[in-house]
Amino acid sequence: MSKVTDRQVRRLRALLKDGKPLRAAALRADMDEKTGRKYRDLGRLPSELEDWPRTWRTRKDPFADVWEEVREKLELCPGLQANTVFAWLQQRYPGQFADGQLRTLQRLIRKWRAAAGPPKEVIFAQTHEPGRLGASDFTHMTALNVTIGGQPFDHMVFHFVLTYSNWEAASICFSESFESLSDGLQQALWELGGVPQRHRTDRLSAAVNNLSDRKDFTRRYEALMDHYGLTMEKINPRQAHENGDAEQSHNRFKEAVDQALKLRGSRDFTDRALYARFLREVLDQRNSGRAKRLAEERAVLAPLPQGRLESYKRAQPRVRTGSVIHVDRNTYSVHSRLIGERVDVRLYAEHLEVWYAGSVVHRIPRLRGQYKHLINYRHVIDSLVRKPGAFERYKYREDLFPTSRFRMAYDLLRDTAPQRASREYLKILELAARESESLVDDALRALMQEEEPITFDAVRDFVDRREAVRPITEVLIELTNLSSFDVLLQHKEVWDGVGVGAETTVGGVAARAPSADLS
Repeated sequence: MSKVTDRQVRRLRALLKDGKPLRAAALRADMDEKTGRKYRDLGRLPSELEDWPRTWRTRKDPFADVWEEVREKLELCPGLQANTVFAWLQQRYPGQFADGQLRTLQRLIRKWRAAAGPPKEVIFAQTHEPGRLGASDFTHMTALNVTIGGQPFDHMVFHFVLTYSNWEAASICFSESFESLSDGLQQALWELGGVPQRHRTDRLSAAVNNLSDRKDFTRRYEALMDHYGLTMEKINPRQAHENGDAEQSHNRFKEAVDQALKLRGSRDFTDRALYARFLREVLDQRNSGRAKRLAEERAVLAPLPQGRLESYKRAQPRVRTGSVIHVDRNTYSVHSRLIGERVDVRLYAEHLEVWYAGSVVHRIPRLRGQYKHLINYRHVIDSLVRKPGAFERYKYREDLFPTSRFRMAYDLLRDTAPQRASREYLKILELAARESESLVDDALRALMQEEEPITFDAVRDFVDRREAVRPITEVLIELTNLSSFDVLLQHKEVWDGVGVGAETTVGGVAARAPSADLS
């Protein structure tokens, strides 16, 4: 039944005043007689009744006898949740409280906290001024399930927002490192075309932990702020709401990206550059409605410095006897000719450069995380060929299989020739280093397809011939000789005079006479 309105009750009153019987008046006011009698006797409109809160209970409070115990627990430990207290009561008074009464206890505790509980933290709305503050933080994007070439793309975004206009910028990164912060912040400022007065971040504990020295982080961060003339602001520990502008912008930005991905119809991108352009389009769309307030901000921004600050960390490790260096708690290989030398390493957000004698000798992808390793077989293959016995138990052996086919080749060699498997495989690997890794990979694939033995000589012969290998996706289907079907199309007179089941020749094709009429 629909809710009775004030207009219906006013009509009821008018009809009763005109002398209409209650039954007839209620019918004309579109309500039943019982409802009409209720509003006639109350003398109030429905809207006036809504302001009367019910203060009486319709049933007995099941927690009345134990409430004092509950209150003492809550006063002693205000953080207790209602379901925890309820579980405690069920254990203390077996059989007295059913699971369905949890909701009643939750209401009681909520009302007690609102009336007599401890004070809650107040969030004070702030007045934002043009050009005063920019806030930033890292946010994880993994939950959006973006893939690059069909492979999961686990990444983060450094997110920057101006608190007055809500103009925002974002850059892809893979860890909360200082280098990612520096690159992201500088990219945002140069895109903005100016510098606000202050920069607020969280306490950057992850970025600090990625450095072995907290003082080193502080020094580099202060240098970045000084370079742009920014005043630093940091929120208090575990108080994310103090950086609420960035936090809320994170949520809205990720929601906008998720909606754009749904509209796109696919979360897969052919390469990272295409995904970066997609994010750029989302940001441009979001910033398009902020032009007026952004113009107010830009009018009061400080000018940019003459150039950007280099976003790399420097280290000077010595190359160890294993032809490796340890940088930022990770292990990287360098060429064996550098063993014993001290090199200069510049650690950027996504790669590192190894310098020696004033020149770059290696540019290596930066490992994500800590205590990982990246060994390039080209750096150590000379020594391994001379010492094949070291390969089987080499600490970083898994890094010496450039593709899955190299690994399969090694496993096949161990099955067919275990005594010379390491020596043979290392010679194949050396050939890949000196000639072409892709050609050797093609040779291994061709030998496996033809089920030929995997040997160094066979691989070298293939590489020397530079033969093209049919792509894996190319399927060869032999053509059928259609002339064999002509027999079935010949007229039955061809079989005249030929006995049932006898053999003859039709159109040059041997055939046997059918045992039944083909017509």
